[in-house]
Amino acid sequence: MATLGLSFAMLMGTADAVPAPVIGPAQGDALHVMSYNLRFASNNKPNSWAQRRPVMAELLNRELPTILGTQEGLYQQLRDVDRDLPSYYEWIGVGRDGGSGDEFTALFFDSLRLKALELHHFWLSDTPDVPGSRSWGNVVPRMVTWARFHDLRTGREFAAVNTHFDNHSEEASVRSAYLVREKIGEFAPGLPVLLIGDFNDAATRSRSYHVLVTEGGFADSWIAARQRLSPLYSTYHGYRGVRPGGNRIDWILTRGATTTFAAINTFAVDGQIPSDHFPIHALVTLN
Repeated sequence: MATLGLSFAMLMGTADAVPAPVIGPAQGDALHVMSYNLRFASNNKPNSWAQRRPVMAELLNRELPTILGTQEGLYQQLRDVDRDLPSYYEWIGVGRDGGSGDEFTALFFDSLRLKALELHHFWLSDTPDVPGSRSWGNVVPRMVTWARFHDLRTGREFAAVNTHFDNHSEEASVRSAYLVREKIGEFAPGLPVLLIGDFNDAATRSRSYHVLVTEGGFADSWIAARQRLSPLYSTYHGYRGVRPGGNRIDWILTRGATTTFAAINTFAVDGQIPSDHFPIHALVTLN
């Protein structure tokens, strides 16, 4: 689809020239992986979905990730994102209540590059197969959407796992990390995994991070990257602007992949930020 005609500005100032994408479409065997908490659609100004949507459309059409994991998106909002992306993108997901209501942890992907072979959901609870279930102090149902993909360019297969952890209960966060690790442990041996999400906890310092990275064998793409294309910012900003050196609560973790580039994207248009989180990016190659 055609992108919207807008003048562009980076978050901390304006520029006459259109800034280049942080990573842009993947070349060769690499996969451009992106995680983005969209902030659920609302009519609350000055950050209503109607105001944010054109800026998000510009951002996504500049970056054109191979695979995009979103959090908090509502059904109609995700349909808007789908309309704003090129027509060859597809998306999969279910609401955290098990239907089309409430928030999704959706996966968008470039169908010219990837073919979805299987799709699954589970809930972060003692009864993970029960839609809408919650345990351990989760304030609302939390879930995982994951899919196994065939890379049409390389012939390789991998799994993409997208989640959104609780933001109130440390026990819920830690138990969720253990459950995610257990479920991924059931995947085919040697299958590369991209674990994408808003984990609502600080990378390197949280218990859930150590369950997945220190104990679980995942690599943090920000740390593992050969080159970081942006400074470190807090990935949650709450529309209060850039906070250098803040907490990374949104992560892209990998197993069986090498990260070339990683970035936190502060794109905005005339001061309008697309979401209350900054999206994160990683350019990875499957091992």
